[in-house]
Amino acid sequence: MNERVLGLCRQLADRLQARGAMLATAESCTGGLIAAACTELGGSSNWFERGFVPYSNEAKAELLGVDPALIAQHGAVSEVVARAMAFGAVRHSRAQASIAVTGVAGPTGGSPQKPVGTVWFAFQVDGQLTSETRRFDGDRAAVRAATVEHALQRLLQLLP
Repeated sequence: MNERVLGLCRQLADRLQARGAMLATAESCTGGLIAAACTELGGSSNWFERGFVPYSNEAKAELLGVDPALIAQHGAVSEVVARAMAFGAVRHSRAQASIAVTGVAGPTGGSPQKPVGTVWFAFQVDGQLTSETRRFDGDRAAVRAATVEHALQRLLQLLP
């Protein structure tokens, strides 16, 4: 794990523990890398509650309660699906905060509307949902690494 990411995790640990809050992740394109980064730290069970890796559309519905109609209408890589994942991660856990990511890590799967490197992020903190999209350059590993780093940085910004 790179030191920059571990530093973000340490900051996140401090913020969540100060609030007495727990984190849940819902990761599609990263396959659990955010959870792995968080749990790299000793004592992470004090602030990291659980991670979901709903890679398939069926798993998004079964594990997080994402309405299959949303996926059919908007695609798995979309704002509404990311938001439903973030909401579902809190709803199906004991966490008060969540990170959800869904994207096209590549090298295949991109389209003109959603090119490789497109990632939707959603965060739920204290019942408030926030979402955004980013496009990262590079190969699959680079897109996934950038997604992890951005997700952690953004959640830190959202936690007062």
